[in-house]
Amino acid sequence: MQALFQPIYLYNLIVGVALPLIYINTIIQLMGKLVAKGFPPDLSRKVIHIAAGSWIWVWPLMDPSDGWSYIFNISVAVLWTLLFLQKGFTAKPGDVAVQTMTRTGDPKELLRGPLFFTLAMEFVGIFYYMTTAGVLTMAYLGWGDGLAPYIGKIYGKHKYKLLGREKSLEGSLTVFIAGFIGFIILYVLVFWSLPNINLLTAALIMGVIATIVEAVSPADVDNLLIPAAILLACYLLGIK
Repeated sequence: MQALFQPIYLYNLIVGVALPLIYINTIIQLMGKLVAKGFPPDLSRKVIHIAAGSWIWVWPLMDPSDGWSYIFNISVAVLWTLLFLQKGFTAKPGDVAVQTMTRTGDPKELLRGPLFFTLAMEFVGIFYYMTTAGVLTMAYLGWGDGLAPYIGKIYGKHKYKLLGREKSLEGSLTVFIAGFIGFIILYVLVFWSLPNINLLTAALIMGVIATIVEAVSPADVDNLLIPAAILLACYLLGIK
């Protein structure tokens, strides 16, 4: 999108910071209020996970023509990285961020899964801005991996173990299905068009990869391994 005013870097700074900040903070505050009223904390965490991974809807609103200031799209992810570091080392269990974004209520948990997630966002936002590979990565990381643990915990009836970790077929299937649906939604939001059959086929392949990686990943590092696996697969298949 062409900048609505000059200079371009100032326009991208405002768009890349203000819109995602309002969007993500609104979701977090809403989830915090819902959790206080009895909304399941686990589901709250997953909603935030999905919403954060969907921040790429702001990409097409930015102007990359100056060659560098599009990186302001990761501004909020950087802020949350710093927040997770600060909260993880100093927050008390009753902190709102701890309540809404951890499974156990332990502030140290913010230094693992949530922190790795924002680092993945930053990497994708810098090196895979406005690419199909970037959309695929955030779809399976945000939507697929975001919903899988919750669905597996609530509805998982068919259990299996890989590398000592118990999983469920229902949870693993959620990675595949939710990630694929997320890809279609995010692709439309980013490129303002529907993905063609070749891209849908590629998304299915990435779904298989993401499902396998999520199943075998050690605890808390799937937020790093899933994007790494998908981006490597995209590179090998020539998907940009």
